[in-house]
Amino acid sequence: MRLDKYLADMNLGSRKEVKGLIKKGWVTVNGEVIKSDKFQVKEIEDQVFLDGEEVVYQKDFYYLLNKPAGVISATVDDYEETVLDLFDDESYREDLFPVGRLDKDTEGLLVITNDGALAHRLLSPKRHVEKEYYAEVSGILTEKDQERFAEGLTIDGGEECLPATLSITAVDEASESCSIHLILHEGKFHQVKRMVQAVGKEVTYLKRIRMGGLQLDESLAYGEYRSLTPEEVQLLEKRA
Repeated sequence: MRLDKYLADMNLGSRKEVKGLIKKGWVTVNGEVIKSDKFQVKEIEDQVFLDGEEVVYQKDFYYLLNKPAGVISATVDDYEETVLDLFDDESYREDLFPVGRLDKDTEGLLVITNDGALAHRLLSPKRHVEKEYYAEVSGILTEKDQERFAEGLTIDGGEECLPATLSITAVDEASESCSIHLILHEGKFHQVKRMVQAVGKEVTYLKRIRMGGLQLDESLAYGEYRSLTPEEVQLLEKRA
């Protein structure tokens, strides 16, 4: 890999900016000052330093974001705040994107990465990667509703849903409401809301709490994110 690309990939500046740093003699490879931006670097083997600080190459980046309501699952938008707008300058990269989408008013777990191959596998309809949601519902879901979810609902537009696991976790008779956990194996547009609507109730609050083997980190405040651990990345790869 060219030295200027190596440094730019590590978010140390644009290709033009890192070329300038190289020409000024700020970069060493295996202890030797390199002033050619075309110099070929072995990403894993070579030791690269910029201004005395080692630059360790990393190809793929993985983040867990606790998405707040009011933010859209997109990389860029002219009018709305996006999930990537929540990233600081140190973490932000132009090649990052959200794995799938959560509605603007939906909160919770969202994976942000630049690993397109893993994202494709996680979202592939053939993989049936589990996604678990917590929802608050206007109306009381019943055992009969659980059976209908388990059989596979038909939602508006005649779309057929795969069997889903509905757990009713709390019921408030006074307010005629309940809270539920729902495990899906697909990702249709507004699916949780449409499935609940298909049995005559309405979702009033929705949060994703799990994707495959990856759980939402409840220590993250809304809008906060952190890097996935190697073990967490393996959990995603295993399910995908």
